[in-house]
Amino acid sequence: MKLLVADDEKELSNALVAILKHSNYTVDAVYNGRDALDYALAGDYDGIILDIMMPGMDGTEVLTRIREKGISTPVLFLTAKTEVDDRIRGLDLGADDYIPKPFDMGELLARVRAMLRRKEDFSPANLSCGNLTLDRSGYEIYTKGHEHIHLSGREFQMMEMLMTSPGRIISVDTFMDHIWADAEADVNVVWVYISNLRKKLASLDATCEIRASRGVGYSISVKS
Repeated sequence: MKLLVADDEKELSNALVAILKHSNYTVDAVYNGRDALDYALAGDYDGIILDIMMPGMDGTEVLTRIREKGISTPVLFLTAKTEVDDRIRGLDLGADDYIPKPFDMGELLARVRAMLRRKEDFSPANLSCGNLTLDRSGYEIYTKGHEHIHLSGREFQMMEMLMTSPGRIISVDTFMDHIWADAEADVNVVWVYISNLRKKLASLDATCEIRASRGVGYSISVKS
C-alpha cells in the first residue's frame, strides 16, 4: 500500500513516515499544498493523509482539486482545527475521515487501516475500458465473444492501475514503486510487461489500447 503524507510540520511528518513505513506502507512526504496536489495528481496512491493548514495551498483546496479531476483516493484530514464546522466542511468536500491534532499514533494507524479497508470494500468487481473488461476477482481480461485471458500477478496489477483511471498517465516510476518495490528489477521490465499486455489486448480485438507518452509514462484509453 502506498500513502502520501502532506504536512508542513516536518518533525511530525518525519515521525509519521517512520511509523507508517514500520507498518509496511510505502510513503511519500511533502510539506506544502502545491506539492501535495502535484504528487496526488501524478502518483497512484492508495490513501492520502492531508493537513489542512499548509503553505501554498490549504488541504481543503488540494482535496477539492483532486476530486474535480475524478481521483477517488481516500483522504484522511490531519489538522489542528477542532471546530465541528471545520470537520463537517472537510467531510462534505470528500474527505473520508478526520482526526484532530494532537492524536495518538495507534489511533491514526487504526484510522488509516479502516480507510483503506473501506476503499477495498467499495471497489467495483470489474473495471472496463471500451469493450474490454478486467475481472478483479479472477485476474482475467476479456471482451464479448472471446475467451477470457488469465493475467499473471504483475500483469494484473498493471492493468488494474491503468483501468482504474482510463486516460490517466502512469509513470514508469509509479509502476516500479507499486509492483517491483521489493524486487531488484530494471525499469525496462515495465516496457516488457506493457508489450505483453498489448499483444493480449490485440488478441481480444479490444477497442482500447495502451498508449505511451514519451518520457512520461503509459495510459489506457479507447482507440480514436
